[in-house]
Amino acid sequence: MTTDSPGHAGPENSTRNAGFALLASEITVLFRRRRTWAMLAALAAVPILIAVAVRITEGPSSGRGPAFLDSITQNGLFVSLTALTVAIPLFLPLTVGVVAGDTIAGEANLGTLRYLLVAPTGRVRLLLVKFAGAGLFCLAATAVVVLTGAAIGAMLFPVGPVTLLSGDTIGGAGYAVRLVLLAGYVTLSLLGLTAIGLFISTMTTMPVGAMAATVVAAVVSQILDSLPQLEWLHPWLFSHHWIGFADLLRQPIAWNSYADNALLQLGYIAVFGALAYGRFSTKDILS
Repeated sequence: MTTDSPGHAGPENSTRNAGFALLASEITVLFRRRRTWAMLAALAAVPILIAVAVRITEGPSSGRGPAFLDSITQNGLFVSLTALTVAIPLFLPLTVGVVAGDTIAGEANLGTLRYLLVAPTGRVRLLLVKFAGAGLFCLAATAVVVLTGAAIGAMLFPVGPVTLLSGDTIGGAGYAVRLVLLAGYVTLSLLGLTAIGLFISTMTTMPVGAMAATVVAAVVSQILDSLPQLEWLHPWLFSHHWIGFADLLRQPIAWNSYADNALLQLGYIAVFGALAYGRFSTKDILS
């Protein structure tokens, strides 16, 4: 029986450390890119534009416009909710599609994919790291919308206790907890799309094509979800529960949508993760 001598890492530790190093490198590279910060800045502009527009007009929208818009003048904390309902159908999927579509195809296009696959990295670990990095971007993108909305709402409008959809009123601390849950819900909602983008990215060396295909997948899913003739298909579409976070604004919280959304997204992650592995594990890496 042998043991590792002090100061010498065993094979398992060495592999684990290599995985953490690769993940840290992926996150660093992702958030050092100007493109990433440009997309986050564009997302931050969504709640800012909404708040400024409402402030300038100083009047209700008579029921028109996105959800919670009429509540902003009474409580600036509703800017975050309004911005999320605006960003989820297009802006968030657009930015996530860019990041997810670039995961593997971007490395192949730059000619760095072969070097990333040297031992002890391996193809499975690289796929997991790429997915984790894109998932972290989902969280960052959602947090930017929520936090910017809360900040600009507090600057331009009165802030006070929040009246929930159930009619109950909660204080600022309780609402902050709801915002954290909302951010988690939206981040979870985008992970299925991230897995689809990762799979598409393994099929090409052109990142622009993978990005466009991922965004198109999000658009098509939402179009199909809006057709009553395809109601039987709706529960299977990854975008079906994207706006279901309204259940978090009830007292007590209704967790059904959260659970259904989590199960659906995990299904997409499992299916498209397996497809990505199947494609990537047999792919000839030439660059």
